[in-house]
Amino acid sequence: MKRRNEFLVGLTVLAGLALIVGGALWLSETDIGHRQRMHTARFRTVGSVSVGTPVTFRGVRVGRVEAIRLAQENWVEADLRIYQGVGLPSRPAAIAASRSLFGDWAITVVSRDQPLDDPNIAKLIEEAAAVGGDVWPGATLPDVGQLTAQAGRIASDIASLTNRVQEAFDTNAVRELRRSIKDFTDIMDQLVGFTKNQTSLLNKVTGNVAATSDVVASASTNFQATLARIDSATSSGQLQNIMNSTQATSADIQKAAADLRGLMEAARSHEASLVHVLLAADSLMTKIQAGQGTLGMLATDSMLYRETTATIVQLRQLLLDIQANPRKYFKFSVF
Repeated sequence: MKRRNEFLVGLTVLAGLALIVGGALWLSETDIGHRQRMHTARFRTVGSVSVGTPVTFRGVRVGRVEAIRLAQENWVEADLRIYQGVGLPSRPAAIAASRSLFGDWAITVVSRDQPLDDPNIAKLIEEAAAVGGDVWPGATLPDVGQLTAQAGRIASDIASLTNRVQEAFDTNAVRELRRSIKDFTDIMDQLVGFTKNQTSLLNKVTGNVAATSDVVASASTNFQATLARIDSATSSGQLQNIMNSTQATSADIQKAAADLRGLMEAARSHEASLVHVLLAADSLMTKIQAGQGTLGMLATDSMLYRETTATIVQLRQLLLDIQANPRKYFKFSVF
């Protein structure tokens, strides 16, 4: 009976030791019965990759991360233990990325002979490969937190842009813009009215000049006739009639000269109005060109247009990339 108890105790101890050894081997992910190879990958940063992180190829686990260390020139090197018998590409590269929303990371082995969709990843791999040596070039994708922060910054930029647009086009700015347009319309109406008045006055002056020319021509004709008949007219009292006609002609000429003086005075008075209107228009255009007032700031400041264009271009690029490669940004894994 005593020997039987000792046998059970020994058997229990051996089973416990076997369980402990098996658990240690399982936790360390040791592949018993398979030979393994060691490879080194070079990264600028490895994100949340740690010792024990799985290494996959075409979605299949082919190894694990054995060690991580800092190298020269600010590089990070990771030792990858690859199972024996795995057919790797002739020119491999390693990409570290988050594979779930819970912070799980993995290193994926890809071929450098196949084109990469992300130009940033291709640039990082080329930079790591340029160092040389028997080391795989590597790159790291941004995790979900970085993408969320980037989206938050884009949303903040859009909100700031919206606030600036609202400030630029508030009720007061629209009211001032309408007032400026109305003032400019009034100035144009005044210019049109002044042009019409000056045209009417010029027509009157032309008519008066024509009438005066006719009167002068008639007076000259009468004077010539008078000179021809002066000899015969002196004896019959016609000289007095000639003098009376001359006096009447002089009165007509004086009246035409008075009309001409009145026309010039009217032109001078309208000239002051025209100068005032032109000065007002010149002052308005000068303020707009100098960037004064809301209309001037909108006409000269191009910063709002450039910021809007740059933000929309970045947002479109991000949305197109997310639509084209959703797995690059969001990967879900249950186990």
